[in-house]
Amino acid sequence: MTESLKLPFRRLSYGIALCLGITASAQPPAPLTIDLVSALQRGREWSPQFLASALAASSAKEDRLQVKAQFFPTVQQFNGYLYTQGNGTGTGVFFANNGVHIYDEQMQVHAEPLPITRRAQYRMLQAAEAAAKARQDVARRGLASTVIMNYYGVISAQRHRANAVRALTEARQFEDLSQKQERGGEVAHADVVKAELQRHQRETQLNEAEINVDKAKLALAVLIFQDLLQPFEIVDDLKPDAPAPAPEEGRQASFAANPDLQVAESMLRQSTAGIAVARGDYYPSFMIDYSFGINSYVLALEDPFGNRNIGSFLQATITVPVWNWGMTRSKVRQAKIAQQQSQNDLKFARRQVEANLDQDYLELRAARTQLDQLLATRALAEENLQLTTLRYTEGEATALEIVDAQTSATDARNGYDDGLGRYRMALANIEILMGRY
Repeated sequence: MTESLKLPFRRLSYGIALCLGITASAQPPAPLTIDLVSALQRGREWSPQFLASALAASSAKEDRLQVKAQFFPTVQQFNGYLYTQGNGTGTGVFFANNGVHIYDEQMQVHAEPLPITRRAQYRMLQAAEAAAKARQDVARRGLASTVIMNYYGVISAQRHRANAVRALTEARQFEDLSQKQERGGEVAHADVVKAELQRHQRETQLNEAEINVDKAKLALAVLIFQDLLQPFEIVDDLKPDAPAPAPEEGRQASFAANPDLQVAESMLRQSTAGIAVARGDYYPSFMIDYSFGINSYVLALEDPFGNRNIGSFLQATITVPVWNWGMTRSKVRQAKIAQQQSQNDLKFARRQVEANLDQDYLELRAARTQLDQLLATRALAEENLQLTTLRYTEGEATALEIVDAQTSATDARNGYDDGLGRYRMALANIEILMGRY
C-alpha cells in the first residue's frame, strides 16, 4: 500500500481540530499507552454526564444540610431607623410610630422547639441524597459501558486492519505467483488480471480499515481526552480464555450493589417520608422569638429622663390548624399514591436487574460457543487457503478458487476477532452489573 493511501489518526484529528477552532501546539504531545483501567479513569474525569451526576449528588447533600440547620435556633441582628414627619407633637404625623425618631438595635433569636414536619422533611432529603448518589453510580456504570464499548471498538478496528494487511500480502503473493505461472505458460493472462484486481480490492479494503481505526480512536478520544490531538495507543487485552464469574456469584453481587435498586429504594423511603410531611399539617406548630436591644426615640442606653433604654422581650406562638377544606387530607392521599408508585417501581427494578443478569449470561454463553466455532472456522479457512494455493501451483485449481479461499480466510479472521469482542463485551456487562467498574 502506498503512503498516499494512508490516513493516520493524528492527521485526521488535526483536521477536525482545525474545523473546531482548536489551536495545535508547536510540538505534538507525546503518545500515551492506554489500558482499560486508565481509559475508565480518564472517562470519569471528562464525561459531562458523570460530572453532572456528581454535582447533583453534592447539591442534594447541601439541601439536606440546609434543612438540618433549621433544627437549631437562628440568631440575627436587626438595625433600623424610622423617621416620621413632625407635627408639633411627640409622636409626629403617624401616631403608631411612637416618636419622630425611632432607633432599632436588636439581636433576635428564633427557634422551633418541636419541628415535627421538619424532621420528616429531613428524612425525605436524606433519601433524596441517597438517590442522587445512586444515580451517580448509575451514570458511572453507563459511562463504563460506553468507554468499554469504544475501547474494544478500537481494538476490533486495529485487528481488522492487521487482517487487511495480511490479506493484501496474500493478494500480492498470489499476483507474483500468477505472473510466474503465466511466464511459464502454465496459466492464461486472465489469471494475472484476476490477481491484480484482487490486489486492488485488498488495497482499498486496507485503506478503509485505516480510516475505521482513526474513526474508532477519535470516538474514544472524545470520551477520555480533553485534547483531541493527543496521540495514544491501546493495549490489546482481548483473550478467549478471560474468566467469567459463576452465575450465583454474579447474582449476589448484582443485587448487593445495584444502583438502580438503590435509587428505587431511596425513592420509596423519600415517598414514605413525604406522607409524614403531609400529615404534619394536622399538628400544631410552636415557635419562640426572643429579642434583646434598643427600640427607642434616642440611640442611647438611657432616655433623657434616666430610664433604661435597653431590654428584651419574648414571644411564644402556637398555631393550631382548624379547618382547610380537606386540603391536608388530600395531600396525605397524594403522598400515599406516590408511595404506592415507588413500591411498584422497586418491584419492577428488582425484576429488571434479574432479567438483565440472565440475558447477559445467555449472551455470554452464546458468545463463548460462537467463539469456539469461529476459531475452528478460522483454522479451516486458513488450511483451505494453503491447500488451494498448493493446488494452484500444481495447476489443479483456478484463480477464482484462490480468490475465494483468500476472501474466506479474511472473513474468518475478522469473524473470530469480532467474536472475541462480543465475548469480552458480554463479560464486561456482567462485571458492570456486579459493580467491578
